[in-house]
Amino acid sequence: MTEIILMSDPKVAAVPVRECGERLVDVRRDSALLVGEQDWHDAAGAFAHLREGVLDRLAKAEAALPEGTRLLFVEGYRPPSLQRRYFDEYAARLRADHPEWADDRIRTAASRYVSPPEIAPHSAGAAVDVTLADDDGRELDLGTRMDATPEESAGACYTQADNISRQARIHREILGTALSAAGLVNYPTEWWHWSFGDRYWALKTGSPVAHYGPRELG
Repeated sequence: MTEIILMSDPKVAAVPVRECGERLVDVRRDSALLVGEQDWHDAAGAFAHLREGVLDRLAKAEAALPEGTRLLFVEGYRPPSLQRRYFDEYAARLRADHPEWADDRIRTAASRYVSPPEIAPHSAGAAVDVTLADDDGRELDLGTRMDATPEESAGACYTQADNISRQARIHREILGTALSAAGLVNYPTEWWHWSFGDRYWALKTGSPVAHYGPRELG
């Protein structure tokens, strides 16, 4: 398996950000994407926002999917305060399960599942959690539930995991082919997480700078 660069790697944080100022748009209003209902409890609708450039690329990816298959958008933008909460909560769970681990190991392990807040692509409006659905909006099998942890899924959440069914592998390849062709990159510990324009994207594509940095909604 190709070496995985985690979000906690100093090389990610070292990528400079040249903020382009592109606005966040609401995918529910500004696109024809299917939007999952998991995060509709978010009163401000923050989850449904993305940078314009990311949304444009999702539209291109969906157009390239096989007939009868659609993208199902689940989460985009995540406020920095919420990202911090998610990271701290997951790190606390790992610390409780592994009290012998040093802080650096906790941070590295946590970053397999939640990005460190200071470089989080979601907080830049650059990342999207997305899966596949049929024309009736029914989710297809991609091997695990979205947001499955490495612990609960025995690593099946990793994009290239081999402990998933043949059908789930085919669906992951369909998703990955369309999104990669549209210019997005995957975080390889989470098959559902794709991004464009953030620091991780810049590192993976060789861009000298990231276009989007963390920001507040509004």
